[in-house]
Amino acid sequence: MPELPPARENQQFCTISALEGGVLTAPESLFISESDVPGNLLTLPALCFLIQHSKADPTPKRLVFDLGINPDLSAYPPKIRERIDGPSAVFRADLTAPHCLGSLAHGGATPDDIDFVILSHCHWDHIGDTHIFTKSTFVVGHDTKTLFESGGYPTDPNSRYRADLLPTERTRYLPPISSDEDWAPIGPFPHALDFFGDGSLYIIDSTGHLEGHINLLIRTSADGAWIYLGGDSLHDRRIFTGEAHIRVGLPDLPEFCMHVNRVEAEAHIARIRELGRNEKVRVIFAHDVKWYNENKGGAAFWPGKIESM
Repeated sequence: MPELPPARENQQFCTISALEGGVLTAPESLFISESDVPGNLLTLPALCFLIQHSKADPTPKRLVFDLGINPDLSAYPPKIRERIDGPSAVFRADLTAPHCLGSLAHGGATPDDIDFVILSHCHWDHIGDTHIFTKSTFVVGHDTKTLFESGGYPTDPNSRYRADLLPTERTRYLPPISSDEDWAPIGPFPHALDFFGDGSLYIIDSTGHLEGHINLLIRTSADGAWIYLGGDSLHDRRIFTGEAHIRVGLPDLPEFCMHVNRVEAEAHIARIRELGRNEKVRVIFAHDVKWYNENKGGAAFWPGKIESM
């Protein structure tokens, strides 16, 4: 059983509320090697989360983890629109589904209420509309910088990332994991960063899926309950349970994989599985169909909150 840091005196924690971030469909065969039904589509949520710190100083800090799908598909670079819109699209976004901004408003919150936007990574179904959050500090993994080395779109017309995706003066790039004074082991994870410095929320380096990919490990009570938000560490919960495996190779793309480094992704998934053995930890992924279907429209969504274990 992986041990996590014990509670401190007057331990701070966070409450977490799920947010609707849109819905997309995609071929099951992209995600798991066990897919044996040609053309079988999965309908996947793009979950986002509102996180509120327990300390009032003078008001609790509010964070949003991921922004889901931008319902304005024209805002995406052409190389992304090719994949999500038009006759050759691989992914399809349901533009009638609730999105992050509307989900916040449903509980009486606005983008101006959000102190930090933490992006698990910069894929199209996680970035939403960053320009609406004009007062928030953005937090991204250190290696996210590499995605913009070409200048981003439109400087580089082939880039999948808009040059203005992240606000220059309000973006905090996390330190490299080689910076020992910032990162330390926690549970099964070799690199974690104590975001508030009080043991309430840890950013977990989650290499494998995309450059700069990060997860969150969040203390949800003063007595030792936790939630792990796994982003795109995997796209099908059956990989987490061991019922399925990451898909590698397609008939016309033998090198295909949803992760830029499958070996690192699988090692990270193994660590999440180890964490999941702790009965006080709830694990949720961004495209967690099972969790979504069990909780959609219920008290786990803002203005409600996800109950601690």
